[in-house]
This record gives sequence, C-alpha cells and structure tokens, in this order.
Amino acid sequence: MPRPLDGVTVLALEHVIAAPFATRQLADLGARVIKIERTGDGDQARGYDRRARGLSSHFVWTNRGKESLTLDLKQPAAQQVMQRLVARADVLVQNLAPGAAARMGMSHEALKAQHPRLIVCDISGYGDDPARPGPMRDKKAYDLLIQSEAGFLSVTGSAEAPAKAGASIADIAAGMYAYSSILAALLQRARTGQGCRIDVSMLEAMAEWMSFPLYYALDGAAPPPRAGAAHATIYPYGPFPTGDGKTVMLGLQNDREWQRFCEQVLQQPALARDARFDTNPKRVEAREALRTVIDGVFATLSAAQVIERLEAAQIANARLNGMADVWAHEQLHARGRLTEVASPVGPLPALRPPGLPEDFEPVMGAIPAVGQHTEAILAELGYGTDEIAALRADGAI
Repeated sequence: MPRPLDGVTVLALEHVIAAPFATRQLADLGARVIKIERTGDGDQARGYDRRARGLSSHFVWTNRGKESLTLDLKQPAAQQVMQRLVARADVLVQNLAPGAAARMGMSHEALKAQHPRLIVCDISGYGDDPARPGPMRDKKAYDLLIQSEAGFLSVTGSAEAPAKAGASIADIAAGMYAYSSILAALLQRARTGQGCRIDVSMLEAMAEWMSFPLYYALDGAAPPPRAGAAHATIYPYGPFPTGDGKTVMLGLQNDREWQRFCEQVLQQPALARDARFDTNPKRVEAREALRTVIDGVFATLSAAQVIERLEAAQIANARLNGMADVWAHEQLHARGRLTEVASPVGPLPALRPPGLPEDFEPVMGAIPAVGQHTEAILAELGYGTDEIAALRADGAI
C-alpha cells in the first residue's frame, strides 16, 4: 500500500530536536529525508548522551528513517551540492541560527524564482521573518529557555520552586506545528502548484499550548498556582501515597464522582456532605485538610487496593510509572505499538507513530550513522568517484 508521502523529498538543514522531530514524522509517512550534517561529529545531538546502547537518546528518538549527508557548507563546493539537492527537493526544513540559511542562499525569497514549487520551513526560537523580526529575533533559544519565556515554568512545579517539563516540550511543540504546516503546504501546493514559506517559532508554538493558563489569568487575574503533580484548579486530582510506599494518581471531575469517592473509596459517606468540601472550589480552597483525610485512609491500603476501590467507583486513576514501566506497558504491547528499528549498534526498540491510518505501514527506517549516505547521494547527483574523493580531501564532505 502506498504511503501518503511516497515520492516527496525533504532536505533537512537541521540539528538538535525541533526540526529533526518534524522531519522524522515526515519520514515515517514515506518521505525521503536527506539530513545535512556537519562534517566530523555531525548533528550535535549525537553527543548529548550514550544511553541508547551507546547512541544518543535524543538522536535515536528524532532521526530514524533518514539519510545522512555530511557537508561543510562554508565551502563553495559543498554549497554547489546543496544547490543540486534543492533542485530535486519538495521541502526544505532548517533550524539554523536566524539568518544563517538566508546567508547561504537557502531562504525562500532567494529560491522561489528558480524553484517555485519548493516549500521552505524555517524553525527558530522567536521567529525569523525579515518583515517582522521583533526585538528577540537573534536571541539564543533553547528548550528550557522557551519554557520559561512562554510562562510554562511559572505554572509548573511546586509552590516553593518552578520546574521544567521532563521532556523537550517547546521543541516538540515547534516540531509538531512544523510537521502539520508542511502537510498543509503540500496539500495547498497540490491545488495551486506553488510552494510557500512557513515560519515556525518555538515561542509561538509554546504560547499556543499555554492558552488555558493564559485565559485563566486574563485581564490581570491571578494565574493557576503551581501545584506539583496535582491539578491546580481541581481537587482531589493528582498523586496520593499508599500504605505500601507506592503512589496512585486519581482525578475527580464533578460532584457526582465526589460522592462516589467518599462512599466507595474513602468509605466515609458523610464526608460528601461536609460543607468544607461539597463543591470543587471549596475542595480546592481546603485541599490541605482534605488531603489529610485522604492520606489517612490510603495509608491503610496498598496501591492495588486503592486502585481496586477507584475502579469499582468508576473514578479515573493511573499508576505513577517509570520509564521501565512504560517500555513494559501491557496496553502498548497488547495494541502492538512497539517494534524495532535498525541502527549502527543493532536493532533498537521503537514506538510506532500514533494515529496513522490502518491501511499502510509507517516506514520505521534505520537510524543513520554520520555521513552514512554521503557517497551514494553524491553519486546520484552525478558526482564521479574522483570528484567525490576530491571533495573529501578538501574537507567539503
């Protein structure tokens, strides 16, 4: 069965997370993704750690299914290779420093006359639109810094200290909007025959994800308080310790569930009518007093017993799983969501992409070694053996 992006070529001037995450998803859908890496060590994300059986966990996550071509783009000979690649590409994705791609002649403005069907997606921290650069265009932007700038840290963590998300959510947000915008641009091109420019900002992507707390604090109102792993505006909703040293997550959504929680889980029916707790705003206001009651009951029960009561009362709940628990998660295995991908160190486990149509298989291609496909791609572009050797001798590849 053909895949949605079979025949689409994506040229990726990318590094670290946001752009690689976007293009990996395009590769999953069948696109040919040619990843341009620096000569020598390649994408700096390759060196972040060695936790994935000797490979970088970040790189393994965001780079399956790609071809790796090393180029020193400061050299004219390497720039000529890029020009040949652009002529064959449908999409160019880049997340270099603001203005860097334009200085190499890789902006949409510079390319659109000769390549009118080309889609150019620029990903940056604060936006890279020459017409509307904003005062922070050239500011360095890393994931944690964007989490902070977008207000995420102000509503995340404990009352005593803010906390970052454990995953690179600002990069993920930007990568997801780049991915969906590229798909939309391909659909638009199918109708109009014209490419376009896409300008994705990490700050703007993260600000969109912050819409709930933004509206909650509209017109100068107080923002949601930092509440650790608990919900800031619903209670009880969050983690509770049990008598066997484990933790159970639970969440109540309405007063009917509150009544069942009191009757069947806490086994204190009168508590449902306690004037301190009979509405959610009151429970939020008196959360410390209510937590004392809940902790007292749960201290006499194991996590399994608490979950059994919650299930019987139809109260939403979850285990506080670690990474090993997720790799072994019975629901993921039952639904066939885990598979393997090839890599320079052998097969590695991988999660299948969520939500794809059932009538085709995602590519789930190999994770490339640095420059693994350089000679093959250059040969495809018409470079002979001697020319490739000369490029390598000059350090251009």
